[in-house]
Amino acid sequence: MSDTTNVLIVGAGFAGLGTAIRLLQQGIDDFLILERADEVGGTWRDNTYPGAACDIPSLLYSYGFEQNPNWSRAYSGSGEILDYIKTMVDKHSLSRFIRFGVNVTGLDFDDESALWTAQAADGSEFKARTAVMASGPLANPSLPDIRGLDTFLGHKIHSARWDHHYDMSDKRIAVVGTGASAVQIIPELVNTARSVKVFQRTPGWVLPRPDFSHPQWARTAFRRVPLVQNAARQAWFWVHELMAVGMVWDTPVTTGIQLVAKANLRRQVSDSWLRRQLTPNFRAGCKRMLMSSDYYPALQRDNCKLVSWPIATLSPNGIRTADGIEHELDCIVFATGFDVCKAGTPFPIRGAHGRELSDEWSEGAYAYRSVTVAGYPNLFFTFGPNSGPGHNSALVYMEAEINYIVKVIGAIVENDLSTLEVREDRQNDYHGEVQRRLVSTTWNSGCKSWYLTNDGYNGTMYPGFATQFVRALSKVDMGDYVTNPATARRELQTVEHAENGLRVAKVAQGRKSAGALPTRPDVRADVVDVGVGKVPPKRAASSVRKDA
Repeated sequence: MSDTTNVLIVGAGFAGLGTAIRLLQQGIDDFLILERADEVGGTWRDNTYPGAACDIPSLLYSYGFEQNPNWSRAYSGSGEILDYIKTMVDKHSLSRFIRFGVNVTGLDFDDESALWTAQAADGSEFKARTAVMASGPLANPSLPDIRGLDTFLGHKIHSARWDHHYDMSDKRIAVVGTGASAVQIIPELVNTARSVKVFQRTPGWVLPRPDFSHPQWARTAFRRVPLVQNAARQAWFWVHELMAVGMVWDTPVTTGIQLVAKANLRRQVSDSWLRRQLTPNFRAGCKRMLMSSDYYPALQRDNCKLVSWPIATLSPNGIRTADGIEHELDCIVFATGFDVCKAGTPFPIRGAHGRELSDEWSEGAYAYRSVTVAGYPNLFFTFGPNSGPGHNSALVYMEAEINYIVKVIGAIVENDLSTLEVREDRQNDYHGEVQRRLVSTTWNSGCKSWYLTNDGYNGTMYPGFATQFVRALSKVDMGDYVTNPATARRELQTVEHAENGLRVAKVAQGRKSAGALPTRPDVRADVVDVGVGKVPPKRAASSVRKDA
């Protein structure tokens, strides 16, 4: 396979593989996937901690175009999700498109050739006509900014890089953090460790997780009658979609969700002082909702203790809290999440005329419809800025982005475009609308979360229903984009040798009488449905709009 391709995909997790499948279904097989690890899976390859599972129903945590009838449970564990990902790879023979062990360190656009070049840590380079960033926001583990982090002499583990060789039995374990991974880890650790101390900064809202096994008859029905599985999937979707009314905005439904969570706390925790420590002081949904039916019981085990005093420093023997107590430990588990790029980029991305995306995103990320940025032609993002859900499956949003991106790439290929770039005015209008809508949402109601930058900018979440997001990305309006035909670029780049050096050759006959072809014509196409196999039609010169 040539190192110059039509499409370069960075990442072989859910997003990258989903993009690859859709490209194949579109009839585009000239693409390359770059993956820094030695196998596929992304988040579900990396997160193998005890109890790792999805907090979204399995039927919904999968692609609509690649449903799995064999889920064993309502909420599947990480191993089963990884098996689903590998099954997709095998079914579509995607391994032939993947280069493993390629750690991308930079992505540059060349104005003259109109190609993207990905630089890898080993010095290799890969060129492509278009590029898709599918590395995901939850790729790089984050350690807390705690004094003395390197002084602890015991064992340290991050939840996203679990050390399966370390024996937790009869050990004094600390878990730092009480987020989504912690509430899954702690119930497992209390079964093996001598003692577990849970260091909590702020409590979260916890709802019971209605998990149950899928009986064999149900799996058989899903496999033989796909409409049955789709109906079950739709039922889960609408249950979560309706939750947006109470989790995205402050409504009576929000109060209802909080009452359910408080009732769950009262039912499972009898000690009033412990209940007070576990009761949040922010609106439900402002931080990620936690789904667990065994977290509260685990905290009340004889070998488990909740510590709510702030951590002052790590010491050689353990953790010292602000009350002066030193907690002696054998191992510290950091369940502290990921270094999410809410501002800047995971590696340098240089667009047209050398502009740096990290500079433009320094105060917060943004993108047109979450997928593309002005000044970065032929570059697309999956799970990009402001595409995060607070109430529904991330894969619903990701699938909508992938469908949109693949259809735009199809338009580039079908219409032989050298470049396609979103108009800056359309991008700014969209960004302004999203930020205005975010003002009244729960995420901007005052709590501190990983959704926000330090100064309160929200470039993470989408302020609306999943159905709104999917509908907005179901159509491509080519009037939103500035395009440059590849034929025009080839003509203008044609050179011939002369005695005094190089000179630009004459352009095609008839160009003068027709008027010079603009390098980046603002061609507006009709708003078109971009279902699989459809591309925006080419337009005659009369379709050029002055007001677009």
